[in-house]
Amino acid sequence: MFGTEIHWTTFFYLLIDVFIVLVAYSKSRRLRHDNLNRFLILGCLFVTYNLTGGLLPIENFPGPLIVQYIITYGVAITMCLYVVHYFYNEYDITFLKFQLTITNITFLIVACFLLLFLGPYFWTDSIDLSRIYFTVPVSVICLYLCWEFWRKITKSNITNPFVKRRNKLSLISITCIALLPILTVIGDYQWLTFTIINITFYTIATIEIDRYLYLLENKGKMSAIFSYYNSMKEVPISSDFYKNGLTRREIEIALSILDDKSYKEIGEDFFIAESTVSKHASNIFKKTNVKKRTEFLMRFSPQQ
Repeated sequence: MFGTEIHWTTFFYLLIDVFIVLVAYSKSRRLRHDNLNRFLILGCLFVTYNLTGGLLPIENFPGPLIVQYIITYGVAITMCLYVVHYFYNEYDITFLKFQLTITNITFLIVACFLLLFLGPYFWTDSIDLSRIYFTVPVSVICLYLCWEFWRKITKSNITNPFVKRRNKLSLISITCIALLPILTVIGDYQWLTFTIINITFYTIATIEIDRYLYLLENKGKMSAIFSYYNSMKEVPISSDFYKNGLTRREIEIALSILDDKSYKEIGEDFFIAESTVSKHASNIFKKTNVKKRTEFLMRFSPQQ
């Protein structure tokens, strides 16, 4: 299309991604939830991935051909790492072995690109051979992440339907992004590669939409808190809750506390450590001007 390498399917996904990002940006202007910032960054990375991966390589691009591959691979690597970062934050991941933190994974992938992609390319002048050398270790890392993630979130007995839906969508998203190295080696089939990779973004977008609908569905449970929030508008020096609002995760935790769930049960529901739940709860109590859980329940429980 347009005299470039871009396939019509890639262009179609590009338009969809731009639309989703614009809608999310418009929504974020009216919301105080910080998670939309991460989603917007992710959306912009997918837009850039579709744009660079679809258009490049082109003949009239300034500089040697390898520069275009450095750009496309650099964008793809950044996008994949941010997807992993997104789910690390979403699930408070602590179950990976071999010290596979986001920082260590980033160092590993960058080292593989420099040593196993650029090195063989300058030595053999073969893109295909470089792809194979680079893909083997990266595929092992990606498939390991996918396996451990699947093993972790399919073990627990979750009763919350919202969490069940989120887990299924997260598995689809992680699986699709883990296939990118393998798809790259298979060949330049944009209709296949970009379809599978964009599913990652669309499932994450569905997670965010479902989260928003879940919060709307449970708005009644939060009515006392929201009433408190509205009353603080009249106070000259407003509380932290009025200044900053509850984040989405804090609202999810608050809803679970209002359902009288223990911190351990909440942690199991959302796949986060009990200590992390306690930190979120502490922030919730500060923002609503209460000192402890029992006072929070007495003041804001819908049964009261």
